[in-house]
Amino acid sequence: MKHIYFISGFGADERVFANVDFGANQTHFIPWKIPFKTETIEAYAGRMLSDIHHPNPILVGLSFGGMISVEIARLISLEKIIMFSSIKTVHEMPFYMKMAATLRLNKWVPLKPYSFLERIENYNLGATTPYEKKLLKEYRKKIDPRYTNWAIDHILNWKNEWRPENLIHLHGSDDHIFPLKYVKPDFVIKGGGHLMLMNNADQVNEILKNIL
Repeated sequence: MKHIYFISGFGADERVFANVDFGANQTHFIPWKIPFKTETIEAYAGRMLSDIHHPNPILVGLSFGGMISVEIARLISLEKIIMFSSIKTVHEMPFYMKMAATLRLNKWVPLKPYSFLERIENYNLGATTPYEKKLLKEYRKKIDPRYTNWAIDHILNWKNEWRPENLIHLHGSDDHIFPLKYVKPDFVIKGGGHLMLMNNADQVNEILKNIL
């Protein structure tokens, strides 16, 4: 039996992994922490790994959680990293994010949820069912602005160029957040969007059987 630790996407919780089959392994969810105002992503990763209590575990990261997983891999030994709907290095960052970082748009535009943008956000995230849309609405309501502002800034300005050798990347063909044309995953989930773990879980689980 292996110990698998997983980190969700931006502001989400363990429910986004509900349809993922990790087999008979022991799973542990690492919740997001409120960052300190001037905390670096390296220091934040160090605080996140304080929730890892087993040697050489498997670390699973979704979206921003995948980026944090890469940072954690700099600090401890991992059997492998499994990344979903994410990017491995700055070279996979989509153009629109690089432009937003250059123009520092996140410093000029208030970062808070707007109800009139929900349909666009749901489309970009690939939320298709009433449950998925309800879950995203809940995340928007409860997310702490201290986390939002810090996370957006560090996503846009992530400069990592290192790919861990033991990293396995699964990505959806229809991901609108990190479009496939910018990334080079190990496995492509046909028809999968950013929330492919929820609505394309059958394809994901078939691949996981071999990985695990």
